[in-house]
Amino acid sequence: METNYDAIVVGTGISGGWAAKELCEKGLKTLVLERGRMVKHVEDYPTMNDDPWDYKTGDVITQETLKKQEKQSRTNYSTKESTKHFFVNDIEHPYNESNRFDWMRGYHVGGRSIMWGRQSYRLTDFDFTANLKDGVAIDWPIRYKDIAPWYKYVEEFIGVSGKNIGLPHFPDGNYLKPLELNCVDEVLKDSVSEKYSDRVVANARVAHITEGTKPGLGRSTCQYRNRCSRGCPFGAYFSSNSSTLPTAEATGNMTLRPNSVVHEVIYDADAKRATGVRVIDAETKEVYEFNAKVIFLCASTVPTTSILMQSKSDAFPNGMGNQSGELGHNIMDHHFQVGAEGRFEGFEDKYYTGRRPGGIYIPRFRNIGGKTDDNDFLRGYGYQGGANRGSWSDTVAEMAYGADFKEQITKPGDWSMGINGFGEILPYHENKMILDYDKLDQWGLPTVTFDATIKENEMKMRKDMQEQAIEMLENAGFKDVKGYDNEYAIGLGIHEMGTARMGRDRKTSVLNANNQLHDVPNVYVTDGASMTSAGNVNPSLTYMALTARAANHAVEELKKMNI
Repeated sequence: METNYDAIVVGTGISGGWAAKELCEKGLKTLVLERGRMVKHVEDYPTMNDDPWDYKTGDVITQETLKKQEKQSRTNYSTKESTKHFFVNDIEHPYNESNRFDWMRGYHVGGRSIMWGRQSYRLTDFDFTANLKDGVAIDWPIRYKDIAPWYKYVEEFIGVSGKNIGLPHFPDGNYLKPLELNCVDEVLKDSVSEKYSDRVVANARVAHITEGTKPGLGRSTCQYRNRCSRGCPFGAYFSSNSSTLPTAEATGNMTLRPNSVVHEVIYDADAKRATGVRVIDAETKEVYEFNAKVIFLCASTVPTTSILMQSKSDAFPNGMGNQSGELGHNIMDHHFQVGAEGRFEGFEDKYYTGRRPGGIYIPRFRNIGGKTDDNDFLRGYGYQGGANRGSWSDTVAEMAYGADFKEQITKPGDWSMGINGFGEILPYHENKMILDYDKLDQWGLPTVTFDATIKENEMKMRKDMQEQAIEMLENAGFKDVKGYDNEYAIGLGIHEMGTARMGRDRKTSVLNANNQLHDVPNVYVTDGASMTSAGNVNPSLTYMALTARAANHAVEELKKMNI
């Protein structure tokens, strides 16, 4: 078994796939380690073509599934019969909560890139300057101009459908043709344009190919099935399995090893460099060591930080790179499940074809300058949503039989629309994860305990998120508009980030401007752990751009023999 490589990448999800692609394409012999099982594109998507009636109970969360995936089921979609195999068994993979924390995980090749929501937005310059401006936490060590070329590079490779609208606080990108708005979406768009000077209803920007093809395993145009989280046999949406990993493999430089639980980065105190990683075989429990010149930790926020915390030595008694004491702190997410919905009368003669995988997006309009800053909370939020026509599922149970029911299900229902807010959570030092060495997992490793909550700033924001959603729908003529503020705990947005943050000063941060550990420069962290603040948009595009940028830096530093 080969144990020496140029590079090691830990994780195969959004960030790990990109690290593998970039390093392999640049000529590095790269070992890619995944703690979970192998998932091959298409052949390992067992439910990709299933219909709801293919399941005895329909495609819902069953009581049997709940026994094994109680925490995974908190999303209400992750453990349906069609998707439960892509989420972990909570009994086999436990974690602990001082406060409720919804940690959704997929341990397999491709990680959550198979099940992700695919919304793809750029952070903007006011996101990178927000902490400095507001006096919150620490300043980002980079600005939008530093990452903008890498956003472009990533968008062109993965394929993002969308539309440029020229808003300075909602950066334009390189887009394929957008997913079309339907007639009721257009009603809200026109109303918002007429009644607000600071708001725009835009097409969602989604990592789906809507024209042509993209690199990978037969990636082709979206078929509007909207069965994405089961795995897409057409490769129409971006995933590691259909795109970056096969591209890396095609170079001949990648060695992919699933069932490999990385738990420690090995440190050479004399060289002041990492030399490799220690791995437990997930199936046999055998322990291995693999060596490399450069290491990319891309296991996703919590596992990456856990690995660093477990990487203790005389030089790093509190975990590798943790001289600041910030490792594990400042955990963030996006809070959501708050907004409004309503019914629209009209367009009964209109319908649509297929099930589009994205709807509308309303960019942030709070705290972006001028009058928009007149709020009692910091930062802001955007909305995702869309309109559709009801179906037979809206029929009351008492009528769900007989001739009337048969006639009812042949007719589309009323038009309805919902808009759901996604808000920024500030990086609070007291929101943290720690390791519990008294509660070990099946490999003898410490389990994670979360202690994090949203605070007053987010609660004030949520009130505004609901009020403004109601107002916009009512102004557009929707009927029976109802606001909602559903139960939310950190983690439910599935955007956990911030626990090994970037910064300018090693005394207050874990990583530098190039995503390197301040004091171990051949270790890079490019997943969500590196985020210094959260912004209010889905973060995966930023992870990809940071990863591509860091891989380029690593190769240049290797050439200069700096690492």
